[in-house]
Amino acid sequence: MASESCAFDIIGARYLRDVQPGELVTLGEHGLESRIVDGGQRRAFCVFEYIYFARPDSRMNDRVLQVARSRMGEILWREAPVEADLVIAVPDSGNPAARGLARAAGLPQDDGFVKNRYVARTFIQPGQELRKHGLRLKFNPLPEVIAGKRLVVVDDSIVRGNTTRQIVQMLRDAGAAEIHMRISAPPVKHPCHYGIDMSTREEMIAHGRTTEQVAAELGCDSLHYLSLEGVYEAVGATRATHCDACFTGEYPLAGSDAAAGKYSLEDGADARGQAPSLIGA
Repeated sequence: MASESCAFDIIGARYLRDVQPGELVTLGEHGLESRIVDGGQRRAFCVFEYIYFARPDSRMNDRVLQVARSRMGEILWREAPVEADLVIAVPDSGNPAARGLARAAGLPQDDGFVKNRYVARTFIQPGQELRKHGLRLKFNPLPEVIAGKRLVVVDDSIVRGNTTRQIVQMLRDAGAAEIHMRISAPPVKHPCHYGIDMSTREEMIAHGRTTEQVAAELGCDSLHYLSLEGVYEAVGATRATHCDACFTGEYPLAGSDAAAGKYSLEDGADARGQAPSLIGA
């Protein structure tokens, strides 16, 4: 069993099928046995898996995520073109969308940052000071690449905004002429109750702000988030079988309350999840 198909590729195993929501799979002396223990009301696959959480070489719901993320970049350019000289990604999560955007725009792409891969994820650091310090250790901008350039800077998402604000300032300090942020996800405005560390609405920079206000907070010249329709177009799916509550505030499980933050379902509530699993051989 594995949470992503790339684990099977690495060990030379063969992907069989997805474990269904509410399904109990047993591997024993009689082989593989399965039964449905809770049918649930509807499928609610996390749409953020396509955007960020899963590895780009994984296949989910018959989609290779590297291809889907590149398509998100193409749609980003279609939704919000801008006069620019160069496309750069915030590595590594922004790389596939940046390639797709550059291809659609006919613009050159280069590495604006060198990434230190021996620093832990800043997204999950417990405090803002640790996140701020970790980010400066993690990304080193290249003035020779970006100075004097009108940049399209592509990233996968913005949650609190602290990381993006620092990235914009680092690019300014390195001499960028203009900075146009393009994000391959809609604005994150609501907490996730199902295992992702997105705490409260008040911590999220997009909560209660327009896109123009967020751009002003970040210090960039323009900002565009990929529309929710663009996300589903890129992955070839619909809202009917997915959870996009972090963008819309519409939770698939009864009792979810955005105002209560990520702990909404932890107090004796029935919080059976729909996390994906895969079967390989």
